[in-house]
Amino acid sequence: VPGRVIDGFWRAGEGERASECGGESVGCNILLPHEQQSNPYLSKVVNFFYFFVRKVMLVRYSYAFICLPGGYGTLDELAEALTLIQTGRVYDFPVILVGKEYWKGLQDWLENTVLATGAISSAELARLKIIDDPNEIINLIKKTTDTLGVKLKSR
Repeated sequence: VPGRVIDGFWRAGEGERASECGGESVGCNILLPHEQQSNPYLSKVVNFFYFFVRKVMLVRYSYAFICLPGGYGTLDELAEALTLIQTGRVYDFPVILVGKEYWKGLQDWLENTVLATGAISSAELARLKIIDDPNEIINLIKKTTDTLGVKLKSR
């Protein structure tokens, strides 16, 4: 059920699952006049005033970038991650979109317009993965961290 999958990812992303397993979760919070606040499951919160600094910190030390359905901020962060990978500023880690139905319009536009006009290559488009299966996502992240020699804690 996609709704449950997304809810599970939100909870994991918020650090709830990390804290249940004795792990840590660091949040990169943006200071806004309204709506944005850190969640109660984070081990550490780092607050940012500028979006561009937050975006760099989100991807600089990442082994994967997972985007859940969202609005302009999500699209901005997605584009930033892909651009930093494309230009070689950060390691070529997986960029994963969760919610196939939600992201279908973006995928169609990227394939039929952006790729078709030569603005990106097929290799650059292939870098973007749309996956709903949590196990498939975990396996992709494990494959990436194994390649880097990073040892992930298991529960």
